[in-house]
Amino acid sequence: MADTCPQPFIDLAHRLADASADVIRRHFRTPVAVDDKADDSPVTIADRDSEAIMRFMVEREFPDHGIVGEEHGVTNPGAEWVWVFDPIDGTKAFITGKPSFGTLIALLHGGVPVLGMINQPIIHERWVGATGRGATLNGTAIQTRACDALGKASMYTTDPTMFKGGDMDAFRRLESQVKLRRFGADCYAYGLLAGGWIDLVCEADLKLYDFAAVMPIITEAGGLVTDWQGKIPGFDTDGRILAAGDAQCHRLALEALKG
Repeated sequence: MADTCPQPFIDLAHRLADASADVIRRHFRTPVAVDDKADDSPVTIADRDSEAIMRFMVEREFPDHGIVGEEHGVTNPGAEWVWVFDPIDGTKAFITGKPSFGTLIALLHGGVPVLGMINQPIIHERWVGATGRGATLNGTAIQTRACDALGKASMYTTDPTMFKGGDMDAFRRLESQVKLRRFGADCYAYGLLAGGWIDLVCEADLKLYDFAAVMPIITEAGGLVTDWQGKIPGFDTDGRILAAGDAQCHRLALEALKG
């Protein structure tokens, strides 16, 4: 696949991750105030300030680029290049002192994610995937692992309460067929999948900023990220995401979800 992400943009993404990490580390495991957003999800000054510094840096270096952020909204979404930020994916983990959260940084070209980064600022792990350049963890190449049966698969889901109505029935069908299921890893689970330690991540009710960054990482590592219909998710996604390290495992998981 052709290299479609210029090196200066990748270099900027690393600087964005470093800058946001400095903000987040100052607040981790401190008595930080927690506010509830309109959807009852928590947010802290670490979320807001780390996204703000990333937005400032992009606007300073590439003022023609667009930005979509969880905390500070949308700027120029029709631009050729659009950055997508989730400053702390896993705020509930962050406020309870658990380092399974991460900063998600994505860059879209023509609406397609071509660069993704998961940065865990406390244990200093950084996954990067760029179209045509492969995927790495702290600079070392990674790849997903083979898994040709659900009975061999390990699966993560952040929180089963994200599944509502029929989605819960679908998830239970899949859950009942895998070998191992674990909960509570947030974006960290997608990094584990890309690195070949697990096989599936199944979630629902996600937004663009929740999954855009993980897509290039997982696909460049040899895996797949789709919705529950097997389509590539984008701006108009319904929020139901299935990531797999192996194509056969992905196909079988889709069949289980569809019933």
